[in-house]
Amino acid sequence: MSDGSGTLAVCVFCASGPVPEAAVALAAEVGTAIAARGWSLVSGGGRVSMMGAVAQAAREGGARTVGVIPEALVAHEVADDEADDLVVVSDMRTRKGEMDARSDAVLALPGGLGTLEELFEAWTSRSLRMHDKPVVVLDPDGHYDPLFAWLDGLRGTGYVSERGMAGVVRTSTVGDALDALGAVQRT
Repeated sequence: MSDGSGTLAVCVFCASGPVPEAAVALAAEVGTAIAARGWSLVSGGGRVSMMGAVAQAAREGGARTVGVIPEALVAHEVADDEADDLVVVSDMRTRKGEMDARSDAVLALPGGLGTLEELFEAWTSRSLRMHDKPVVVLDPDGHYDPLFAWLDGLRGTGYVSERGMAGVVRTSTVGDALDALGAVQRT
């Protein structure tokens, strides 16, 4: 697979700023679960908030971690110097490309503008058949409910297709999310 070890490399998009402690705990649970399955983690390369929690927990569980961070954010997001591979890139677009190249699946946790932007690019690319990586949203507390309600309302209007909506799997538990990452049929 993409990490060179023969394991599934999961790219996790999530918040890197101040969030409720429950969200940080969710990220840590995801990192632990990724490690328990023998998978590796690709993250945004920060060591704070949810981003740091998922990477730290994955490493503590024995997973290989790859962090990809733009040079301008190294100080801002406090770079994850403990990553097995910390890749410093020139900008956000290069970051996403590098994360995509190093991963086999995408998991979005609760997050803000950056997470949404990353999720939408992965999701759109999958729905356009530009890649066949599973794209999964883990949302145990309804963080994304308003977004999906809006998108569901656009079905049949020409703005959002059924194929587009089928390009993402929504889950509410860590186990279901990881099962979906491992089981989504590549098309």
